[in-house]
Amino acid sequence: MLIVQKFGGSSVADAGRIRNVAGIIAESYLEGHEMVVVLSAQGDTTDDLLEKAAELNEAPSKRELDMLLATGEQQSIALMAMCLEAMGLPVVSLTGWQAGIRTNADYSAARINRINTERLHRELDKKRIVLVAGFQGVNKFDDYTTLGRGGSDTTAVALAAALHADKCQIFTDVEGVYTADPRKVPGAKKLDEITYDEMLELASMGAQVLMNRSVQLAKRYGVELEVLSSLVRAPGTKVKEVSRNMEEMKITGIAKDANVARVTVMQVADRPGSAFRVLNAVARAGINVDMIIQANGRDETNDMSFVVAEADAEAACKVLQDRQTAIGFRDISVDKDIAKVSVVGAGMMSSVGIASLVFEALNDEHVNIQMINTSEVKISCVIDAASADRAVAAIHRKFFEA
Repeated sequence: MLIVQKFGGSSVADAGRIRNVAGIIAESYLEGHEMVVVLSAQGDTTDDLLEKAAELNEAPSKRELDMLLATGEQQSIALMAMCLEAMGLPVVSLTGWQAGIRTNADYSAARINRINTERLHRELDKKRIVLVAGFQGVNKFDDYTTLGRGGSDTTAVALAAALHADKCQIFTDVEGVYTADPRKVPGAKKLDEITYDEMLELASMGAQVLMNRSVQLAKRYGVELEVLSSLVRAPGTKVKEVSRNMEEMKITGIAKDANVARVTVMQVADRPGSAFRVLNAVARAGINVDMIIQANGRDETNDMSFVVAEADAEAACKVLQDRQTAIGFRDISVDKDIAKVSVVGAGMMSSVGIASLVFEALNDEHVNIQMINTSEVKISCVIDAASADRAVAAIHRKFFEA
């Protein structure tokens, strides 16, 4: 059996954690499995490297930043290889380019174009444990590129797909996917299984267990994932096409995203194409928009509000202000004191009254809903940031602790 494993930064944060992970890898290898292991940079290494860069240049080129950040994962694979060597196991560490990971040229946010698996198969044929640096690849100019947030998860799933692996295990510091953040909701329950669509929605709505790009890849190529803890030896959560309990559970989980902001464009001219001009300007700046609402204004104008990542709020305002005359609006406001709370579940499609129960839970906690967005598998509400944890706990009680 060919297994791809991925270990995050907290799992390899120090020598003790590296030895622990080496034990997990060795256990699988000695059971007779072929092993490809993806590692993230240790602990806060990436943040430390960014600080070092800022000391010398407040706006370094993305190419040179990628050259620097790629070293974090390379430290991890080299140290892990040394640890496994000391245990008497055959191992080789490979950077992204050595592992054949080819990307486009978008430095700091590259996408994987293809993976040449020839070197990987050669090393596996030699019965070696193959350690691969996550988060990185090489572009057509033979420059290092990094894959952006959650890049190591993406690396692991892409390798599993390219190698037709039997299993892809994502090891984290939690025991799996929970119905809510167990650090904030004591009654949160670990799920045995979850569908790709449910996991994708939870990841997109703020759950930090898996990044949405990796889930998209897994769904596209049919890679069965398992999320489990590197600190506790116990079964985790399987992410797959169909979950056994899909029809048993109306909702699967609740996620909170506090890193969002609402941008309101006031008194937009009420004429065809106005909404397009607003959103096109933001899209052309590479900013993703979520949850859009338009309210009737006065004097043949409307107010348009939408949600963006908090880090993109200022950029969105600037691009719109630069086009104020062409678009036709009076002013812009930004509210960063908001949070998005989302309820996710494939069972919502066939269940009546889910939204009513969500809103009842928020009403019981006197939480005001500012914006609402729904789909077949989710209900998202924008609320005051200070109420977010209470809101998640209240919704969780309504569905899971009643």
